Amino acid sequence: MPKIKTHRASAKRFRITKNGKVKMKHNYTSHILTKKSTKRKRKLRKGAYASNANLKTIKKMIPYK
Repeated sequence: MPKIKTHRASAKRFRITKNGKVKMKHNYTSHILTKKSTKRKRKLRKGAYASNANLKTIKKMIPYK
């Protein structure tokens, strides 16, 4: 069997934790920040975990992480 290629864009965006969860950064943090409230921007700074619905797909894209 040949090796599975890693999806490079996904490898840069996601990290898999020791317990198998997928860590990621929040969306909507790079531009058009003037209309977003300070509270919202502060919450977006923190990391997030991917939903269970997307776990299988993400793990398939980054098999060797």
